Amino acid sequence: MKRGINIGAALEASIEGEWGVTIKEDRNIIATFHYYTPFWFTHQGAGWVNPSPPVGKKWEGFNEQKQFIEDELDRAVNWAKKRGRQLFRGEFGAYSKKKLLSFFIAVAVSVALTLTACDKGDEAKLPTEGIANEVGDDKESEAGDGKESEAEMILVNQIGYGIDDPKMAVFVVEVDSFDVIDKASGKTVFTGQATGLKRDASSGDTVCYGDFSGLRQPGIYYISVGKGFKSPEFTIAEKPYKDIKNALLKAFYYQRCGMALEDKYAGVWQHDKCHAEDGYIYGDQNQHIDTTGGWHDAGDYGKYVVPAAKAVADLMLAYQLSPEAFKEQINIPESGNGVPDILNEIRYELEWMLKMQDPKSYGVYHKIATLNFPGFIMPEVDKDRRYINHISATATADFAAAMAMGYRVYKSIDKEFAEKMLKAAQNAWQWLEVNPDVPGFKNPPGVNSGEYGDSNDRDERFWAAVELYCATGEQKYHDYIKSSYNDPSFSKASFGWATVGGYGTVSYLMMSQDKVDSTVYDYLRSQFIKEADRLVDIWSNDGYKVVLRPDEYYWGSNGEVMNRAMHLILANAIAANAEYINAARDQFHYILGRNALNQCYVTGFGSNPIMHPHHRPSAADGIEQPVPGMLSGGPNSRRQDPTAQEKIPVGTPPAKAFIDDAGSYSTNEIAIYWNSPAVFVAAYFDK
Repeated sequence: MKRGINIGAALEASIEGEWGVTIKEDRNIIATFHYYTPFWFTHQGAGWVNPSPPVGKKWEGFNEQKQFIEDELDRAVNWAKKRGRQLFRGEFGAYSKKKLLSFFIAVAVSVALTLTACDKGDEAKLPTEGIANEVGDDKESEAGDGKESEAEMILVNQIGYGIDDPKMAVFVVEVDSFDVIDKASGKTVFTGQATGLKRDASSGDTVCYGDFSGLRQPGIYYISVGKGFKSPEFTIAEKPYKDIKNALLKAFYYQRCGMALEDKYAGVWQHDKCHAEDGYIYGDQNQHIDTTGGWHDAGDYGKYVVPAAKAVADLMLAYQLSPEAFKEQINIPESGNGVPDILNEIRYELEWMLKMQDPKSYGVYHKIATLNFPGFIMPEVDKDRRYINHISATATADFAAAMAMGYRVYKSIDKEFAEKMLKAAQNAWQWLEVNPDVPGFKNPPGVNSGEYGDSNDRDERFWAAVELYCATGEQKYHDYIKSSYNDPSFSKASFGWATVGGYGTVSYLMMSQDKVDSTVYDYLRSQFIKEADRLVDIWSNDGYKVVLRPDEYYWGSNGEVMNRAMHLILANAIAANAEYINAARDQFHYILGRNALNQCYVTGFGSNPIMHPHHRPSAADGIEQPVPGMLSGGPNSRRQDPTAQEKIPVGTPPAKAFIDDAGSYSTNEIAIYWNSPAVFVAAYFDK
C-alpha cells in the first residue's frame, strides 16, 4: 500500500518559501503549505511571536483584502499546475487565546482552498481527508470556527428592549431571514426578513437590518442566522433599563472625593477617605482654602468647575423631564432622607462648587488638581499637593448658570440651600459684569493637569443670563439675552462642556410664554429644531443609525452621541416629532452594543462590557471587575495617546478606532460629563 508524503516549503512552509525543483517526480509526494495570512490578524496576542501583533484587529473582508489572499493562493496553485503537482493546504486558522474580532478570514481561506491545483481529472484532485483537523501547531491555537466572533455578525442592544419599543438588529453580513430564539425553551418565537442592505461609511461595514418589533412577550432571547450564528442575549421587559439607569447615576457616587466609600454602599469598590487637605492657590503658597468634596472629574483625581457645571445641568434636566424615573433608591449614604437620590448626588457636587467661589471678587476658580496626573493609584494614596488655579470667565459663568438652575430645582426641597445658590449665582454675574472681556483659561507653566481651556465665553455668559432670568425675572438678565441671542460666535444648540449654548436655549424655550420675547423665542426655537433635523438626517443615512459623521469620532465620541440623543429628546419636548425619539433611542442602542465593535460601552453591563477603562480606581483596586456604570469615551479616529497609536492601526475606520485598554485615555477614559447625558437618556427611556 502506497502512502503519500507531504513536503513543505521553506520559511516555515509558507507560500513565500515556495518549493524547490528538487522534489522528485513522484505522484505520492504532495506539496504542502501553511496559511496564516494576514499574519497581523491570525497571530494577534500570540506569545511566541516577537513582537506579538496587538489584540483587537478585525479583518473586514474588503475587496482589496480578499484580492490579496486570492493573489497569494494563485501563486501556490500556479506553481502546482506548472509542475503537475498535487497541492495540500496544511495548517491554517487563527490564534484564539485572545478574543478575535472577525470570522471572515477563516471563511475566505476555507473557500479559497477548495480550489484544485491542477487540471488532470480525479487523479489530480486536492487531498481533503484530514484537512479540517490540521489547524496549527500550538495547543492553544484553534481554527477560526466563528464561535467567538459570531455575535459580531448580529448586533443588538445587549441590555434589551421595552415591550412596546421598536426593536431592530443589525447584521454585518448579507442575510435573507433571521430567527429570534427564546433562551428558556430553545424555540423560535419570531422569524423575520432582513432588509435594507447598506454600506456604512464610518465603519466600512456592509449591513442590513432585522426588525422584530412584533415580538412583545417578556423574556430572554437571542437572534440566530443560518447555521449557528447567534447574537448576544437580550431581554424584552416592561422596564429593561432600570438597572443600567441606576448604575449610570451611581457612578457619580463612586467618583466622590473627600469621603470614604464604605462597603455597605460601595461593595468591593470601597476605599478610604481621599483628598481631605486644603487646596493651595497656585502662585501663592500662603493661601489655602477648603475645597474638599465634589466628584473626581474623570479617570484622574482633578476637579474642574467647567465640566462639573455641564454634568450637574444634565442631571437636573434629567430630573426635570423624567422625575418619575428617579423613584428608586441607589444605595448611597443619603438614601431614604425623603429626597430623590439624583438630587442627593447632585448636591454633593454643588456644595463643592460653592467652595470654588472667591468670597472677595465672586469670581470662580477654574480647577483644583495636582501639578501632574498621578499614576494608577487609589485616591487615598494620592498625596501630592493640590493647587487651585486662577479664576476664569468660563468657570464663573458656568457656575452662575448651574447655581441659578439649582435654585429652581431645589427651592421646593431645601429653601435655604436654594437661596444660597441663587445668591452665589448673582454674585458671579456681578464678576462677569465687571470683567466683560477676559482671556480664555490656559494652564500656567508647570501645571499639566486637565486644562478645559475655552477662548470664547459668550455661550457661557448667555447660559448664565438665561438661568438667572428664569430664576429671578430681573430685566437686566433679559436685556443681556436680547443682546446676545443671535451672536454668531457660538451655537445655540450644543451641549458640550465648551459649547453650552444649548442649555441656555432649552431653559429659555421652556419658560412661560409671558416671560419670553417672541423674536428671541422664535429664533432660538428655529435654531434648536434645525439642529435636531440635521441630526435626524445623519441618523437616517448612517449604517448603524448613529448621529455622527465619519469625521466626528473624536475624543469622547460616546459622550457626544449621548449629548445628541439628549438634544433630540429635548427637541421632541419643544416640537413633538416621533423621528426625534426614534433617533434618540438608536443612540442608546449604540452605546449598549449595537455598534461596529459589538461593544457595550458601559462598565458592568452587556455580554461584551468595558473591562479596562482608563480609570485609576478600577485599575488600582485589585478587583477584576471595573467600577460599574461608567460610560467609556469611545472610538477616536485621532488616536491621541501612545496606547491607541500602538494598538489601533493607522487607517482603522473611525467607528472602530477604539481599544478597551486602561492605557488609552483618548478612547477608553470615563468622565462625569459623559455619564451625565447618558443618565438623561436612560431615564427618559426608563419612564
